[in-house]
This record gives sequence, C-alpha cells and structure tokens, in this order.
Amino acid sequence: MTSSKVPALAARIERFPIAGSFTISRGAKTEAVTVVAEVSQNGLTGRGECVPYPRYGETPEATLAAIQAMQDAVANGLTRQALQAVMPPGAARNALDCALIDLEAKAAGLRAWNLLDRPVPGERTTAYTISLGTPDAMAAATARASHRPLLKIKLGGDGDGLRIAAVRKAAPESELIVDANEAWTEANLEHNLAACEAAGVTLVEQPLPAGKDDALARIKRPLAVCADESVHDRNSLAPLRQRYDAVNIKLDKTGGLTEALAMADAAQALGFEIMIGCMVATSLSMAPAMLVTPQARFVDLDGPLLLARDRDHGLRYDDSLVYPPDSSLWG
Repeated sequence: MTSSKVPALAARIERFPIAGSFTISRGAKTEAVTVVAEVSQNGLTGRGECVPYPRYGETPEATLAAIQAMQDAVANGLTRQALQAVMPPGAARNALDCALIDLEAKAAGLRAWNLLDRPVPGERTTAYTISLGTPDAMAAATARASHRPLLKIKLGGDGDGLRIAAVRKAAPESELIVDANEAWTEANLEHNLAACEAAGVTLVEQPLPAGKDDALARIKRPLAVCADESVHDRNSLAPLRQRYDAVNIKLDKTGGLTEALAMADAAQALGFEIMIGCMVATSLSMAPAMLVTPQARFVDLDGPLLLARDRDHGLRYDDSLVYPPDSSLWG
C-alpha cells in the first residue's frame, strides 16, 4: 500500500489449486491462474482479479503485460469511464476496471453498489458445477451435491443423453442447467435438447460453437437456450435475439463491471433472461459480479467452491447461498 497522491498501478499473476480437477468439453485443469490489478492512492488500494481465457487467445503473461502497460495512464488519472475506450473488452480491462471501482468506493466511503447507484445485492443461490465425465462418474459427483438446489452440468457432445439421465437420477430434486461449451453439432442438437427436456433441465448454455449457431433459429427450442461464448458485451446482443433466450454475462468477457452492468440493462431491454457467470477464480473475481445478481435469473458464482482454498476475507457461502462481499474483500 502506498500513501502517494499519484495513483500507482501494480499487477501480478496468482495461482490457486483446484480441489481435484475441473473438466469441460475443451479440457481439464487443476489450478486457477488469475491476474490481480491493484491501484493505490492516498493510503488506499483498490483491487480487481481476472482470469485470462485461452478460448479468446488470452494468456496470463499477455494479460499481465496489458495491465502493466496502463501504468502511465493510471498515474495520469485514468478513470474507469475513460478506461472503456482505451482498452478492449477482456480479462485485462476487467481487473483494472474492478480495481478502479474498488478504489473509488473506498475513497468516497461508500459501498460499490451505492457508488454506482445500483440495487443492494442480497444473498442468492448459486449454481454448483458438475464437471464433464462418464455417466457413472458424473452421477457419483452429482449424488454428493444432490442437496444443492441448483446444479450446472458440463456436457460434451456424444453420449450426453446418457450423462444427463444419470445426473437427473442422482439428483431428482435439484434444478438443472446444462453447459455444453460449444461441443454439440447440428447433427445432435435436437437429440440432445430432447434428452435435456426429458430430464427436466431448465436451461442449456451455448450448445453450438459461436459463429456456427444459426440452427438455433431454425428449430423449435423445447427449453431456454443461453448464449455464452456467442455474447461478450452490449454490441453482441442484438444479433442473438432469434437464437437465444438468455445471455451469460461474465466480467472477464465484458471487460469489467462497468460494461457488465450496462450490458445487463441492455439485455433486459431486449427481453433476454440473464445469467451472471464466472470463471474458476477466487472471491475477488466473484465480488464485483454480485452487483449484477439483482437482475439475474440464474447466478453461477461458484468459482471459490471449486478451489482447494480461497483468498483471505472471501465471500461467505452457506452451501449454495452466496452473500455480498465484505468491504475487506472488495467494494
């Protein structure tokens, strides 16, 4: 922490082990690699965390460098409003945007939601993720989590009908949402949607690859379909109206909370349901996202629950209930 009157920016890569492994259609990982930005001024420090995503060509090293390249701009008084024009949407801007909001809230003596004139977030039920695996392995993992009211099931293409049937049998009372992570094809789309409908799934997330999802507009969708990789910020919303019923807002995609809140307002105006989602990360990533939860039908902020350890002063989780951050963490 510094007492300098000139804002100072620092950033670093941090690693947090995952409890076991986390598997989706694109592969498995055993640790969460995050990049943290800190902006300090007058004895106060604002923090933000992001998760670079290889799907979008991001690496921890490049993200760190992109944040560090903003040191002069921050020292010259860069505001979060000006930040939107000088950095593209993505993980690096997210960390810096959230750090600037955190510092601004601390300097004003306000909670972030009051500073931004947003509703006070309350506790919400978050989805809990079941990693992709064999039907038997997924059923066993689901059985251990069957007390949770909302489960997010990672699917991967061929054999997904057997997987979702096994999951439903293991958790007969839980609400189920499915995330295919772009792994389905036009050939198996309707079959897999029908299997999900038969299992009582509420929502299917990103069944087809982004840019190759026109089939969603040509079929009768038996349940709600949510865009994830197909949607990033406000500019990507309007073309999706014929294909999707909901959008997954993630701060690492929007490039921060500032754009995420504007995107949530725009999505609601267009008639989309909203999911607020996350990458596997610590509570520092989840805390700003809590400000979007008052507008969200689905909350998927379970990242810290998948870690072997969270950072200090992390969010409070009571099973699947997640509570707004304490000011010692963020905002």
